[in-house]
Amino acid sequence: MPTEGPDSGTVRGLLDGVARGNPGAPAILAPGRTPLSFGALAALVDRTVAFLAGRGLGRGDRVAVVLRNGPEMAAAFLSIASRAGCAPLNPDYREAEFGFYLADLRAAALVVERGVDSPARAVAARSGIPVIELVADRSAGAGTFGLVGGDAVAGGGLGSPRPGDTALLLHTSGTTSRPKLVPLSQANLCASARHIARTLALVPGDRCLNLMPLFHIHGLIGAALSSWSAGAGVVCTPGWDPDRFFDWLGDPGATWYTAVPTIHQSVLAAARQRAGPLVHGLRLVRSSSAALPPAVWHELERVFGVPAIESYGMTEATHQMCSNALPPGVRKPGSVGLPAGPEVAVMDAAGLLLGPNATGELVIRGPNVTSGYEGNPEANATAYTGGWFRTGDQGYRDDDGYFFLTGRLKELINRGGEKVAPREVDEAMLCHPAVAQAVAFAVPHPRLGEDVAAAVVLRPGAAATERELRQFCLGRLAPQKAPSRFLFVDAIPKGPTGKVQRIGLSKALAAQLEVPHVPPATAIGGAIAAVWQELLQCGRVGLRDNFFALGGDSLLATRALSRVAAMFEVELPIGSLFRGPTLEEHELLVESLVLDAIEEGPGENPGLAGDGRGPARGA
Repeated sequence: MPTEGPDSGTVRGLLDGVARGNPGAPAILAPGRTPLSFGALAALVDRTVAFLAGRGLGRGDRVAVVLRNGPEMAAAFLSIASRAGCAPLNPDYREAEFGFYLADLRAAALVVERGVDSPARAVAARSGIPVIELVADRSAGAGTFGLVGGDAVAGGGLGSPRPGDTALLLHTSGTTSRPKLVPLSQANLCASARHIARTLALVPGDRCLNLMPLFHIHGLIGAALSSWSAGAGVVCTPGWDPDRFFDWLGDPGATWYTAVPTIHQSVLAAARQRAGPLVHGLRLVRSSSAALPPAVWHELERVFGVPAIESYGMTEATHQMCSNALPPGVRKPGSVGLPAGPEVAVMDAAGLLLGPNATGELVIRGPNVTSGYEGNPEANATAYTGGWFRTGDQGYRDDDGYFFLTGRLKELINRGGEKVAPREVDEAMLCHPAVAQAVAFAVPHPRLGEDVAAAVVLRPGAAATERELRQFCLGRLAPQKAPSRFLFVDAIPKGPTGKVQRIGLSKALAAQLEVPHVPPATAIGGAIAAVWQELLQCGRVGLRDNFFALGGDSLLATRALSRVAAMFEVELPIGSLFRGPTLEEHELLVESLVLDAIEEGPGENPGLAGDGRGPARGA
């Protein structure tokens, strides 16, 4: 790796150290484009810094950037962060969203691409924010651009950034109604980039294929800046495209790629459709920004024949906190690995640090951790305890020092006081051979507060029923953790970075959660429905209604089974309602037991209407 120079605490110093040592090495690559060398990238940064200075922009100023994914966005991030605070925004935001973010940032300028009619332009015009246009030069190396617009001023801004100055500003995408603004310093960025490069043993010959958006910390630091800090190149794509992914691996020759688990699952789905062995030059695959299910981890290693490295990151840590190790180090499926930069510990609610195998909240401190949210003293008061930043993730550390996450504290499903970690449910479902993707999430419950539901994407050509998946989960999970509802979907709704927004799934899938009313058509079904209505104090009960979704719990299930068993003089297994919780499933079970009893010998059954020869139809 490059030797750190005297200016290594700044983005500009990091780049200069690499460019001086190997100016001809490729820094930015893109499919079908000529690479841009480190020397040419440094010259581009110099031109951009001079332009910004001529517009009075310098350290302490915030420049909002609204650009599509690609090499120009990568180069613009590096160039702007070398002079001022860079604030990349999702180009798919609506006008109202741009209004909020530009105001919250107190943006001094907006950079947009010439010829692209972004709604951010109108917001900037109303707010008096100067608009600077980026003009891509596609005849030169990938990422080459010029800037035009803005009024020239004398004075040149406040000068070059120092290590403690803000280099990158990002908003969290958490569960609060108002996103929190995270300022990351020059020193934060440099430290995190070097942590990642060291973890992955990056060298100048490496090339990272980036599939992540460059308005997100994963793409900016996990792919781009980590590569540049090691003198390695980054291949900038327009974003995830399953039809082009395997071509991108070969041209321009990636040695690793990094993505979120949902993209890895799509990669594996695309790989299954390809005939013959995969030809690639990868030496590792990296996953971060969300939990990687062990089943996906195993398949990645089998398909690509290289180590799959799961890392643990978040915006407030400038991305990486923990990582599994490259061989010959130990990789533990299901673990986010060992501390890989900052200090990492587990803390209880009272602020005490816990020992191995004790579950609590993961906390961090170190050179890559933000000093605090901007303009949000309430959030800072709860986010920091004794100098440790509280991540909001629940987990534990094993005897070997490896960390395991059990879920987001805000994502834990509180099922009548029983805390259910949705990640555990995800991993159980993903063990089923027909399941390609699965996400457990909370749905409102009239008696328990919350219940467990699941969205499932099946593998192409595979089939599975809700009952089959429920039985499968009950073989791996305690009954209260098994989803009461399974929704089969073509795709699981995701946020702009490809991460599943678990907390919002109940609202996103509300239409599919609605159960159409189908009245029972037999005397047995009608009688069971009447029992459920009385016990659950609910309205009409249809064949597709789920006992637990209607408000049932384990105690009420026991009472319901006892009442129905006595009514029809049959023996009902204790767990039968968990295995078949819909009225239709329970009706079929009772009906089969009644028919068995009739076949074994005559006897009066007070719960049956008709002539005694079988269940009467009609309700």
